[in-house]
Amino acid sequence: METATTPKVASAAGEPVLCVAFELSASEWKMAFSPGMGQQPRHRVVRAGDLAKVREEITLAKARFGLPAETRVASCYEAGRDGFWPHRMLVEAGIENLVVDSASIEVNRRARRAKTDQLDAGRLVGMLLRWEFGDKKVWRVVRVPSEEEEDRRQLHRELKAAKEDRTRVTNRIKSLLFAQGIRLKKVEKLPDLLKTNGEMLPKLLRTRLERDWRHVTLLTTTIRELEAERRKLLRTADDPGTECARKLLLLGAIGVNSAWLFALEFFSWREFKNRRQVGGLSGLTPTPYQSGADSREQGICKAGNRWIRAMAIEIAWAWLRYQPGSDLSRWYNQRFGHGSTRLRKIGIVALARKLLVELWKYLETGTPPAGAVLKQKPAY
Repeated sequence: METATTPKVASAAGEPVLCVAFELSASEWKMAFSPGMGQQPRHRVVRAGDLAKVREEITLAKARFGLPAETRVASCYEAGRDGFWPHRMLVEAGIENLVVDSASIEVNRRARRAKTDQLDAGRLVGMLLRWEFGDKKVWRVVRVPSEEEEDRRQLHRELKAAKEDRTRVTNRIKSLLFAQGIRLKKVEKLPDLLKTNGEMLPKLLRTRLERDWRHVTLLTTTIRELEAERRKLLRTADDPGTECARKLLLLGAIGVNSAWLFALEFFSWREFKNRRQVGGLSGLTPTPYQSGADSREQGICKAGNRWIRAMAIEIAWAWLRYQPGSDLSRWYNQRFGHGSTRLRKIGIVALARKLLVELWKYLETGTPPAGAVLKQKPAY
């Protein structure tokens, strides 16, 4: 029932709305409900993933705040370990959900501040109300991929994880041998080393090295299988991500690893609207600081996808080598090419940002970057 303190609330669209914020954990979800600004949030706790209980609490909240049963429900939660399955579950239940970038959420800047899941949920529902009332800068909303788009990313992520695991094990092997006065430059020579000088090593260390070598062999086999699967997809698949990768592979300086990463993580499904979004998601945009007479640059923001950012800088160096006649390469050489090492490194970040924008335009319009050379036949 309505009370004297129950506000008449309407969203920016002019209709009543019940806002729900979720604070997710492995065992339980904390929920905070509010129908409008100035209203004390209603807090409830449900078992994680219990959609029936979520629906029940939403119905009770509507009755508590005196809202009609057909009132629109808007919800949000922070992007994190749970991924996107709660979002899909809520959307299927008819709830308009947002997945919010955690780093974009406002926090109190005091050195000590109260922090509990209940307080976080209350703050989150307040920001959701501001969003509903038209304040679109209150946070950044994550673009949720479809299940198919998310599943396509498993191949290159597994490949990257396998390569990182192999590097970690090979570095450990070299370190263990270095502690014995043996400098092994190529880990592939470890079996020969164990055959010829194995008796000089302590018994348990030799056994450990043999186990690590078997681990390296297994990871190498896995990497070859994944790369073969990727080559097969590039030849036969017809999904948007693979088509995007094929198109990128036509450009000189773009190889299979970079084309696949750019396509599946960045370009094929995110629907960029302008170049600022491309630069912002890559984390290659500058971060100025200006307060009174104090004005300085703080470097790039490093937001968004760190894999894309690292690959973009790597490809920018390759672009200078394999596309020397392009407008981007000439711009870099004129502005940074004759500077110090530090200046060239700063310039390569700017080139990486410009290159990502040009690749986005190329995929949208089909026009290659000015002066760029296309391959006759890309190798898969």
